[in-house]
Amino acid sequence: MRAIRDALGLTVRQFGGRLGKSHSTVVALEQGEIAGTLTLAGLQKAAEALDCTLHYVLVPNRPLADMVHDRARVVAEARLARIDHTMRLENQGLSEADLAAELDRLTEDYAGRGGRRLWDAL
Repeated sequence: MRAIRDALGLTVRQFGGRLGKSHSTVVALEQGEIAGTLTLAGLQKAAEALDCTLHYVLVPNRPLADMVHDRARVVAEARLARIDHTMRLENQGLSEADLAAELDRLTEDYAGRGGRRLWDAL
């Protein structure tokens, strides 16, 4: 916000006048921006006073499908570990190759179904 205000050549008092706020309120607003305590409502008002449009957006760090797949893998691993443990106690454990294939199958199944249950605590 301050960078735009400075680029426009607006003083704190001039910006305050556009906002309908006092000099000290503008200073507090700009300090809130730096500290990360500025509210969206305050930022929206500042944007309007600077003839700007506020775009509030969350941008995933990686594709959402990858996030779902990775979580499905974690859920599948947890479920399969419990099942495999019980089967091994009964001397019915799967081979490593069969276990890996079942993990892949479960992962794809869970990822395909998606939904809220993927994100429950394990």
